[in-house]
Amino acid sequence: MVAYTFYEEDNRVRRYAETLAQRGDRVDVIALRRQGRLQRDVMNGVNVYRLQRRTVNEKGKFTYLVKLFLFFVRSMFFLTREHLRNRYDVIHVHSVPDFEVFAALIPKLLGAKIILDIHDIVPEFYVSKFNSSQDSITFRLLVHIERLSIAFSDHVIAANDIWKDRLVQRSVKAGKCTTMLNFPDTSLFHRQGRHRSDDKFIILYPGTLNYHQGIDIAVRAFSRIRQKAPQAEFHIFGEGDQQVILKSLIAELGLQDKVFLKGSIPIEDIGSVIENADLGVVPKRKNNFGDEAFSTKIFEFMVLGVPIIVPNTTIDRFYFNDSVVKFFSANDEENLADAILLLINDSALRQTLVNNANEFVKKYTWNENKQGYLDLVDSLANSSHGKSHIS
Repeated sequence: MVAYTFYEEDNRVRRYAETLAQRGDRVDVIALRRQGRLQRDVMNGVNVYRLQRRTVNEKGKFTYLVKLFLFFVRSMFFLTREHLRNRYDVIHVHSVPDFEVFAALIPKLLGAKIILDIHDIVPEFYVSKFNSSQDSITFRLLVHIERLSIAFSDHVIAANDIWKDRLVQRSVKAGKCTTMLNFPDTSLFHRQGRHRSDDKFIILYPGTLNYHQGIDIAVRAFSRIRQKAPQAEFHIFGEGDQQVILKSLIAELGLQDKVFLKGSIPIEDIGSVIENADLGVVPKRKNNFGDEAFSTKIFEFMVLGVPIIVPNTTIDRFYFNDSVVKFFSANDEENLADAILLLINDSALRQTLVNNANEFVKKYTWNENKQGYLDLVDSLANSSHGKSHIS
């Protein structure tokens, strides 16, 4: 596994790696290092190599790109060295960025098979992150890089069906691309019982604090209902480039005693935090990226028995309906406020959504879908040169 991410916090990457390790494969993960973490570690049978430290504070394109290229060079050196020592059968590269697949150039030439896993579709992600446009030269260049990266890969995983269709239209043959949603791992996300005994009503957002996630919309929506629901609090877990902006917005609206930025916590702990919330909110913006970006938080709330409010984006309407989630008009803080207040005041509606979602989500867990991934890895490994270990 090669991923520009903090492995211990990335449910998608950990789920793949640990599933392979549990069945006896040797798995190496190349990832980022957060301060205080070891450079080399073993987690649940997975060998973790943290090649580069990162502080999530990029405010410009240049800083962000430099960090990506540094990781590319370091991971390329690592893969080349390790492959020459003990050849990999499969190298599973996670995007962003797409071009990270070329770090596996030497192993590829020597017979390793390459999976490119597109978590976020890069051209649209760039437009959203840096307020660019699809008419820009950079967007067209990123589409070209996407095509080259896919051509280099032996198989592509798309994070949702809409993005698979987009990739098939412009960059990949349908037979070379598989959809794999960010299914919740029930070994991490399972009900352990609520332990709260207070009379508060906790609204929760756990995830990255990026612009397209629309957390500022949720904060403004909360400010509209605080007088009508004095028992309510809004807890925000995660980090990202919007953290300073959100802190300033909370102060500006006088919400310091009601809205709390909790920071990032270990993935092993987030399940309990979710289960002890009363309402989940996914306030994602309906822009070129957010409209089609699937949020795994929705499944996690469902598995843990918490009702959830989601925007009426194309992707969320594609997978969900009004019987399992409460929709609000995307980008509309007033409509989101109305939805929050409705669910605060209507416990029967909350329970109905929970009951329906509990049945709905059963087919969307990792345990129900992991065999498709294992079959893909095995088909590639069986066609590679040699039998060694999987990265």
